[in-house]
Amino acid sequence: MMIIIAEFFVVILKVLWAFVTAGAKWVVRPKEKSVAGQVCVITGAGSGLGRLFAKEFARRRATLVLWDINSQSNEETAEMVRQIYHEVDTPTSKDGGVEEVPPFQPQVYTYVCDVGKRESVYSTAEKVRREVGEVDILINNAGVVSGHHLLECPDELIERTMVVNCHAHFWTTKAFLPKMLELNHGHIVTVASSLGLFSTAGVEDYCASKFGAIGFHESLSHELKASEKDGINMTLVCPYLVDTGMFKGCRIRKEIEPFLPPLKPEFCVKQAMRAILTDQPMICTPRIVYMVNFMKSILPFEAIVCMYRFLGADKCMYPFLAQRKEAMNNNDAKNGI
Repeated sequence: MMIIIAEFFVVILKVLWAFVTAGAKWVVRPKEKSVAGQVCVITGAGSGLGRLFAKEFARRRATLVLWDINSQSNEETAEMVRQIYHEVDTPTSKDGGVEEVPPFQPQVYTYVCDVGKRESVYSTAEKVRREVGEVDILINNAGVVSGHHLLECPDELIERTMVVNCHAHFWTTKAFLPKMLELNHGHIVTVASSLGLFSTAGVEDYCASKFGAIGFHESLSHELKASEKDGINMTLVCPYLVDTGMFKGCRIRKEIEPFLPPLKPEFCVKQAMRAILTDQPMICTPRIVYMVNFMKSILPFEAIVCMYRFLGADKCMYPFLAQRKEAMNNNDAKNGI
């Protein structure tokens, strides 16, 4: 009995110390780690946040492995990355001349991969190991949205959303984690969404997929801790609505919108990069997302409904869904359907 009481007090001290160290990071900014020369796989790299992540890692001279289902857009990202490599590897000296190019030359590799198909994931991962080497950083970023109310959404689109936004994380992780475990070195990043922490109406499949991705991420984080693999870090990225066009038309209450506008993609990625490079377990952008998630955990459901209605968050996706439906109807008319 005395042993468990002693252990309990030790746990209390550790919890308090965790609060102290977390608070200290708000005062003293942790130093960012170097990723130069490390192999970084980014899924969904052909556009949106994936492209911006690629550019940020390129500025830090990581070797990039870009995955996307669209070959053309993926190659466009690769060309941007090569330009960044050229810029960072030919620094200007103080007298205006060009300094000697560093000996290490980072590279970028592109692969067409449908992360919604596990066979494609496993075969592409094998190519990466064979042609590039072992992976140090995995950015699970690829995502889709169906854009339909539940009862109007074809089953195939629901399955596609779940597979790409959630199941693919299992497959990419199973492909690259074994070597990370062997070396006790690596970093896995899950790009989720605030809609994986608290949901809204009209996008049931998307919310479910993001809730699933977050559950997977948290469970895997605990598994790594239980196996004492302290050299493998994990970072969960949960941004508010990002202005990438994915949810074009989504609107909250107009009086509130100036105080909570859609996030600029560049800002979102810079915040995420800061978290990744300082081994931060989780980053919510903006910070109010932390508070909303906490309130959701302690308030009665009807209280949450009242808050949603006040903010206009209860039906914020309806304009987006209406636009998607209109666009699809127009396409059907053009195609003679």
